[in-house]
Amino acid sequence: MPRTVRIASINVNGIRAATRKGMLEWVDQADVDIMALQEVRANEEQLTAALPGWRIVHHEALQKGRSGVAVASRVDAGAVRTVLGPEPLDQSGRWIEADFDIDGETLTVVSAYVHSGEDGTPKQEAKYAFLDAMQARLPQLEAHSPLAVVMGDMNVGHRQLDIRNWKGNLKKAGFLPRERAYFDRIFAPAGAEIECVDGTTGTGLGWVDIGRRWAGEVDGPYSWWSNRGQAFDNDTGWRIDYHLATASLAERVTGYRIDRAPSWDTRWSDHAPVVVDYTIGR
Repeated sequence: MPRTVRIASINVNGIRAATRKGMLEWVDQADVDIMALQEVRANEEQLTAALPGWRIVHHEALQKGRSGVAVASRVDAGAVRTVLGPEPLDQSGRWIEADFDIDGETLTVVSAYVHSGEDGTPKQEAKYAFLDAMQARLPQLEAHSPLAVVMGDMNVGHRQLDIRNWKGNLKKAGFLPRERAYFDRIFAPAGAEIECVDGTTGTGLGWVDIGRRWAGEVDGPYSWWSNRGQAFDNDTGWRIDYHLATASLAERVTGYRIDRAPSWDTRWSDHAPVVVDYTIGR
């Protein structure tokens, strides 16, 4: 019988720090089944100790204390893949895929952590290379499993609605036209030829931005706030944490929310969890 599977995407900003600050209390209250984690910044032993009782698959960055993605679940994952593209993409601790057999259906869950980038530097070129590889991988994922979701900190605000201060970020990494064009293509109807925000043309992939579909044409709701000034208190945020779902899985959504902390001093990460309920199973 179909059942609700609650899945959260969370940039934890260091799993050990997050658990010390109260993440586990949130986990208990949120009643999640699967968590896609980014910026874990821990090794296997440290991650397992931080999340007791969870089944964890993990792709650790080669450089200690940096990046790292994981999928934590209440049941064992089946096949796990970490190769997104050519070196060094498959060694950067930024991509992990896990298949789950849920009541006779295969659900593919991906935790992704896109580079933050810096315009005009090699960091930005690394970001474009990652986005190229991700864009190429999405159709392959959908062919592998019609029920697939790619989650994580994408470090790109797709539209003006996704950044409170978008005018001040037009020439900065995170809101550059070329970055946003990737998401134009990802979210456009499958096979449709579209003109992207950077003036290029492209072919739509037909994936769904669950957050925008659920929230509608409103500002935000935001998932990350700078630690500078009073960005959190004033809700001067960015919506850069996504659930990108195949069209088939998007039809299974029954709930969406961003668990924004009640106050600045109660946060356990500079990102808020993005939580979606999906109906899975035959």
